Amino acid sequence: MEKLEELKYKLNNKKAIIAIMGLGYVGLPLAVSFAEKGFQVIGYDPSERKIDLVNRGESDIMDISSERLKQLVDAKKLEATLNPAELKRADAIIICVPTPLTKSYEPDISYIVSAVDTIRENMSSNTIVVLESTTYPGTSKELIYAPIASDGWKLDEDFYVCYSPERVDPGNQTYQTVNTPKVLGGMTPHAMDLGTALYGQVIDQVIPVASTEVAEMSKLLENTFRSVNIAFINEMAMLCEKLNIDVWETIEASSTKPFGFMRFNPGPGIGGHCIPLDPIYLSWKAKESNFFSRFIELAQETNQQMPENVVTKAMKTLNGQQKSLNGSRVLLLGMAYKENIDDLRESPSIPVFENLRKAGAIVSFCDPFATAYRAEDGEIHNTIPLVYEDFGMYDLVIVLTCHDVFDKEQIMTHSQLILDTKNVMGQSSNKVVRLGSGNGLHQLKAENLLLV
Repeated sequence: MEKLEELKYKLNNKKAIIAIMGLGYVGLPLAVSFAEKGFQVIGYDPSERKIDLVNRGESDIMDISSERLKQLVDAKKLEATLNPAELKRADAIIICVPTPLTKSYEPDISYIVSAVDTIRENMSSNTIVVLESTTYPGTSKELIYAPIASDGWKLDEDFYVCYSPERVDPGNQTYQTVNTPKVLGGMTPHAMDLGTALYGQVIDQVIPVASTEVAEMSKLLENTFRSVNIAFINEMAMLCEKLNIDVWETIEASSTKPFGFMRFNPGPGIGGHCIPLDPIYLSWKAKESNFFSRFIELAQETNQQMPENVVTKAMKTLNGQQKSLNGSRVLLLGMAYKENIDDLRESPSIPVFENLRKAGAIVSFCDPFATAYRAEDGEIHNTIPLVYEDFGMYDLVIVLTCHDVFDKEQIMTHSQLILDTKNVMGQSSNKVVRLGSGNGLHQLKAENLLLV
């Protein structure tokens, strides 16, 4: 109990040293938040490039300005290191490493395993270890507690284990690290007590739950809920096209109901680290218990088909102008997975780009934020400059991610034909075709109806 109280005192009085493993979209904002609250923070990352950037005070994360980072580096509140031995100084170690999928769509937990192996070789006694990476229920016990305990460390005496799922929403100007409620589960009441003390210093609201499994499940539930509902509205968009009904007007009408309806919008597909991946983690784990979630797998199938549906819509749109997709010049506006960020992870714009090329189109893209990406074959594709007068040379402009920097009026003026997948261009021009709105080239006007 003496060691427990000592660690709790350090956390409550900002005397603890915090180590963040992984300085990406999750880890760097968290490291900055702890440093700004007065903690000494060690950032550990195996990337030499990342370490050099951070120690120069240069941020490659849009949500963290270089000016903000440099102030903390210059004040020696935040330092980045390639040396795992630095973890021995830490009182709290927070794991923020990637958890992607394998090529066979199974969870890739190798980064967590590697991080825990590094901790085992460099951890000091009386340390709290927290995992934030998205994963399946049971990970904290199986991949953190069990390996460390196998080395002879005693739970609640030498180390403590918590799970607190990251809730980072890149580009969100309203909800960021500090003011986004933080779910927290501890393996023991002592771990929960210390975890609350840890995050309570930097997060406005900590939400305690009964176990690490509940916390792990909560993240998967949040994003599986979104995945299923996005899949539903995407399917409704395709159905509305078949029925020649405007899905966007239909959504507006449904949204007037003050209860029992939650709005989701269709689009070219799902992107980012969470929504495309989290449901697969949950479905994979469920199969261990001989439970097969048809909802999850159907939603994944529907959402993954959306980029292909965009290509089919592009072909039909060009056919309506007596043009073939094969040989047409096509410009994609926006490659990032959502507006006003540079994040290409799982972006649906990439399969749209690749599928258009496979269909014979001559494809370019314009994105002032996500300026380049490396294809699977190793080829690097770069953005064209944002020069609206050049848009007229393309047979079709497809709006995939409409960053605020894009001038819709200029796009409308200089484009020959537009396929709008996000309903951002308005309905006033006969050169705009919208995903989920029938043929899209004309609107049925009430004055043309003969009422009897």
